[in-house]
Amino acid sequence: MDESSDKQSANAQADRQAPRGASSRLALLTLLLAVVLSAIVWYDARQRIAETQEQVARRLRDMERESGAASALAQQAQNAVRDLQASLAQLDARLNDAREKQRALDAMYQDLARNRDEWQLAEIEQILDIASQQLRLAGNVRAALLALQLADARLARADRPQFAPIRRALASDIERLKSVQTPDIPGLSAKLDALVGAVDGLPLAADERASPGGARTSAPAQEQGAVARLGADLWKELRGLVVLRRIDTPEPPLLPPTQAYFLRENLRLRLLDARISLLAQDTAGYRADLRAARDWIKRYFDPGSKRVAGALAQIDQLHAAPLAAEMPSIAQSLDAVRSFRK
Repeated sequence: MDESSDKQSANAQADRQAPRGASSRLALLTLLLAVVLSAIVWYDARQRIAETQEQVARRLRDMERESGAASALAQQAQNAVRDLQASLAQLDARLNDAREKQRALDAMYQDLARNRDEWQLAEIEQILDIASQQLRLAGNVRAALLALQLADARLARADRPQFAPIRRALASDIERLKSVQTPDIPGLSAKLDALVGAVDGLPLAADERASPGGARTSAPAQEQGAVARLGADLWKELRGLVVLRRIDTPEPPLLPPTQAYFLRENLRLRLLDARISLLAQDTAGYRADLRAARDWIKRYFDPGSKRVAGALAQIDQLHAAPLAAEMPSIAQSLDAVRSFRK
């Protein structure tokens, strides 16, 4: 009984110990698996850490290289900035120099413009002075008009607004000169020149006085005999001794050839003096010379000649031609120029 009970108790203990051994083996296996897994995880983590460290180190090396390159670039950039700053400083200096030169050029240009205006106005004033003298001394309206138009054209080419008052004064004087009725001095001078050229062709009264006797005694004697020719010559001589003529006017004097030459030359000089007086606007001298020439022609030249009658008619027309004209003044233009120059 005791042995069987012991066997039973031993079997019971063995049965109880069997599950405990199995559970301890399971726990050990689990621990081993955990250790293996931990080792695997640790190894994997270590590998990853190593890789990460290598990547980090590689990146650090790359960053160092990049940093060195960046430092070099930064140094180059600093050098470039310094060069640019130096260039900018030079450019600023050149710009300031250019500005100074520009201001100097502007001042010189203004001075030159003022001087050019002064020169131009001085030249215009001189032109107007000459035109005024032409009007006062010679009455030459055409020359004064041309001078005013020349001055206006020069001011127009200058195209300066400040010259507008001067141009208005010039326009007013130009219109006033255009309205002046001036005598035809060139036409009158041409007529006097024609008279001077015709002096040598005017017949003298003494020539007309001697021509009738000679004309009456010039009979042809071709068919007369010697006796008839002798009688005719004798009769001609006798008839030439006495000449009867009715005189209603004073007999013109007989002039020898030398005096006739000086008469024509003096008449020509009188007409030339009349021409000079005409050009000099000397009305009194002009008319006096024409009257003297007319008196000489009436006294010494043949009044029955058409040439003499035409010359007398021409002299009368020249004597009656109006010469005097009221000359306008261009003081308005002169005053405008002088007031602008002050």
